Amino acid sequence: MSLSDVPGLRPPRHPVHPRARTWWTAQALVTVSGPMLLTALALGLLSVLFFAGALPWLVPLLVVTLVAPALAYVFLMPRRRYAGHAWELGAHAVYAADGWIWRRRRITPLSQVQTVDTVRGPIQRRYGLATLTVTTASTAGEVRIAGLADADAEELARLIGRATHTARTPDAHAAPTPDAHATLTPDAHTAHAPAPDAHARVDRPGTEGAA
Repeated sequence: MSLSDVPGLRPPRHPVHPRARTWWTAQALVTVSGPMLLTALALGLLSVLFFAGALPWLVPLLVVTLVAPALAYVFLMPRRRYAGHAWELGAHAVYAADGWIWRRRRITPLSQVQTVDTVRGPIQRRYGLATLTVTTASTAGEVRIAGLADADAEELARLIGRATHTARTPDAHAAPTPDAHATLTPDAHTAHAPAPDAHARVDRPGTEGAA
């Protein structure tokens, strides 16, 4: 579905935890920028030791192909990824956004939710963060909300489980439970508002990826 098919679709209201920027920075250094910078350093040292005559053209080449992209990635990716990640839980749907080059927004009815899991990688654990993974019956696949504080991820998982059960009961629309709207700890930096109930995927190019 294109953006024009969903007029006035706003972003989700709740950003992920600010520590997510530090997590993504560390992740970039370990997986992308760090190896690129080490490769450039190793090639430069080898040139100094054995091929000094190649330095006039090798140094600019290393800067353009390795050093500059590595620095740009480690400084830009975490900030733009943090700006693009957000979530919202309504009485009948989960609304999530992610991406930093290609931005994606997904609205998934709670009636399609099958499982809710929290995942913590080694770097995430270092910063007290978790990723919430919502598996659905949709062919669009799972919904992931990365960069939540541990306590917020556990609470959101509980709220989604409760809201999913409510959405599947016959009287769900007549009397939604108070837990149908996300109410998390102050760490989540949230304001409470329901997400749209339609199921939609909106992909659009942005100006700012995932390790």
